Amino acid sequence: MNAAPPVHLLHWRGRVYGIAGLIILLAVVAALATTVGSVSIPFFTTCSILLSRLPLIEIAPKWASTLETIVVDIRLPRVILAGLVGAALAAAGATYQGLFRNPLADPYLIGVAQGAALGAVIGFLLPPGWHALGFGIIPLLAFTGALISTTVVYMLARVGKTLPVTTLILAGVALGALLSSIVSYLIISSGEKIHGIMFWLMGSFSLSQWSEVIMVLPYVLTGLVVLLLYARSPSATSSTDPSRRFCTVPVTAYDAATCAVV
Repeated sequence: MNAAPPVHLLHWRGRVYGIAGLIILLAVVAALATTVGSVSIPFFTTCSILLSRLPLIEIAPKWASTLETIVVDIRLPRVILAGLVGAALAAAGATYQGLFRNPLADPYLIGVAQGAALGAVIGFLLPPGWHALGFGIIPLLAFTGALISTTVVYMLARVGKTLPVTTLILAGVALGALLSSIVSYLIISSGEKIHGIMFWLMGSFSLSQWSEVIMVLPYVLTGLVVLLLYARSPSATSSTDPSRRFCTVPVTAYDAATCAVV
């Protein structure tokens, strides 16, 4: 009689099967998404076009070159960029939920999103010369605003060498409300730039290109790797032991690093 496999082996096997199934589902959904648009392209034609771009796979083209251009150069960058943004948002939300032991926690909780919005709006309002420097000034200012708001909240919430989670959340909500009011005022007084600001804040992938995918990919991958490395680290704010919620530098440094990465 064969012995049953260990429980941990079954657990990891189920996890591997689950991840593999999700990857296959993601590929199918991405292929379906590239078929949607003003020009209708059959699903199997789309799959053939995408597979023909993979190494070691040779498929004789039976489709018009314009269809390949639409799929590869127009729709595929949008789908991939949307997936990267979704992965980043999901990782940020899951990290905050684990960090604060709150299923409703999100980047708005400590003012990160509001700080990023303020930085982006300031970027829109800068003179045109700033936008000709050869790099994306708006994403850079949005990232800088998020870091500054996180730092301000951390400094406001810190009590000596401790970081009470309740104070952290209250400081984040208060700073978020202040930054949101500033963003609203700047949007109202932005004049003809209001449409560009609103479209940027709501999010749009209509003009996405491969260059933007290449620009975003390293940041998302780096953040995900760092969060995975910190996933098993101790956290003062997420510990179930009340006494550990007021631990000193080693644990609060972890919390600060995690919030900065998110």
